[in-house]
Amino acid sequence: MSDEQDRAQARRAKVEAMREEDDRLRARKRNTAFVLTAIAVFAVVVAAVLVVSRSGGQAPAERAQVVRADSHRLQTAQDGKVTLVEFLDFECEACGAAFPVIEQLRKQYQGKVTFVARYFPIASHFNAERAARAVEAAARQGRFDAMYQRMYQTQKQWAEKQTPADKLFREFAQSMGLDMAAWDKAYAAEDTLARINKDVADGQALGVEGTPTFFLNGQKLQPKSTDDIKAAIDAALAK
Repeated sequence: MSDEQDRAQARRAKVEAMREEDDRLRARKRNTAFVLTAIAVFAVVVAAVLVVSRSGGQAPAERAQVVRADSHRLQTAQDGKVTLVEFLDFECEACGAAFPVIEQLRKQYQGKVTFVARYFPIASHFNAERAARAVEAAARQGRFDAMYQRMYQTQKQWAEKQTPADKLFREFAQSMGLDMAAWDKAYAAEDTLARINKDVADGQALGVEGTPTFFLNGQKLQPKSTDDIKAAIDAALAK
């Protein structure tokens, strides 16, 4: 073999060795990437297990209820056999239309049916939350029913507007002879809003998507008329 052939063979051997080294380096990089990915996945799994373990040691979330001990009762039947609950929005036009129907049913079933009103102000209604706070502030002075009725009786004055109705609601409270210092404080208080939001949270958990939504003895109603509500009440009373 000539010197030239020897040099050519040496060059080929060197190139082959370099290729093999490159292959080994790429393989090590792939292995490293795989190991790092596996470690990352393992870390995520471990973290998830720790979160689950920690949450398992905590008290479960409070269960949603159709009626709570502090829910506002428009009237109460002593036997507690039948309870009609309404999730409502004072700015809602449909709730305003349902208001005289509920008032009629209250008279018709006085002493026989418990009527409960729960807050569910819709976010798109500009003054709905304000109205709920005004009613709740009045409720702190034992005047829930009176302010509840006032809101619906005056709904056309303040609803469907993009201007705050705080001043008007305060005038309602004054005309009712409420302690205004106490009402003002309650109207702005965080716990008043928390009380309203507790109703909203229950409603959302129970599947309330709009207002008014009615529940009779814990079962959601889908009435198409006043007669449907009356029929459901009569059926419950007959059991």
